[in-house]
Amino acid sequence: MTSRTVHRRPAVRIVDVAALAGVSPGTASKALNGTGQLRPGTVERVRQAAQQLGFTPDGVGRALSSGRSFTVGLVTTDSFGRFTAPVLQGAEDTLGAGDMAVLLCDTRDDALREKHLLKMLASRRVDGVIVTGRRTDPRPPVDLGAAAGAVPVVYAFQPSAREGDTNVVVDDAAGAADAARHLLDLGRRRVGHVTGWPEHHSARVRAAAVVGALGGALAGEPLFGAWSEQWGRQAVDVLLRHHPDLDAVSCGSDQIARGVCDRLRELGRSVPDDVAVTGVDDWDVMALASRPPLTTVDLRLAEVGRRAAQLLLDAVDGRDVPPRTVLPAQLVLRASTLGA
Repeated sequence: MTSRTVHRRPAVRIVDVAALAGVSPGTASKALNGTGQLRPGTVERVRQAAQQLGFTPDGVGRALSSGRSFTVGLVTTDSFGRFTAPVLQGAEDTLGAGDMAVLLCDTRDDALREKHLLKMLASRRVDGVIVTGRRTDPRPPVDLGAAAGAVPVVYAFQPSAREGDTNVVVDDAAGAADAARHLLDLGRRRVGHVTGWPEHHSARVRAAAVVGALGGALAGEPLFGAWSEQWGRQAVDVLLRHHPDLDAVSCGSDQIARGVCDRLRELGRSVPDDVAVTGVDDWDVMALASRPPLTTVDLRLAEVGRRAAQLLLDAVDGRDVPPRTVLPAQLVLRASTLGA
């Protein structure tokens, strides 16, 4: 048997980077951490030296020297992840550029669990918190406790009920109205509206916007029910019983719209030749799998996450941030109104 000695290359240290760049170790550390008032040329020289040597900054040392943890908590009530996943993706797009890590915390709509998770985030000295959820109803503000100090909090999609908190929301009412006007532009004149639970803010707001946009083309009162395909199927029977000349259905969600399309097809009504259908969410699992694919309103949740993360970074850096940012929704046209 033979033995072979493995010689490991010694780790590159900050002093090595400093020596190559011709600066002090303290200056090199500030240049790599983005702290201090340094000339751009000095920062660039240090970064080039670090790249040349293959230097990887020590996260713990970086946190100690800057007084920050470079972590952000994302607290959500959306156990299914339908709304949280794109918000998280957008937030990571922005936070990743600043080497910030995201700790995802699912409260499962449990107030005690939320309190425990917030306490955990505070103990980890997170630099900030993004709060989101699956509903647009204003929610109680989070409390990280006095020990956390002034940790910035940004509410994404689901706003805070407390005046002055930083919120990023979507103008889904305008999006629903755009979809309704699209139906009118196509020449539809007997349009039903089917949406979710009446106690949900989004259902009420979208319904009011559709009623205002349709005017006399609205076929009866909006129908409120569950956010489900089953409710969409049932609502078609109700609408056709009272409005046999129905030529379009505006839906408050893609799930409802998919159920509407399925039931219309079963009854021999062609979509969109006989009845055009629109949804809200642009949830690809529903919108693209629907027969036919749905014209729908994209709530742009990834952009909500990106904007919320940027506002959080601004707040962490001590910059003023607006209390309310409203992002426009986007109408996405597909076969359920335009045809093949």
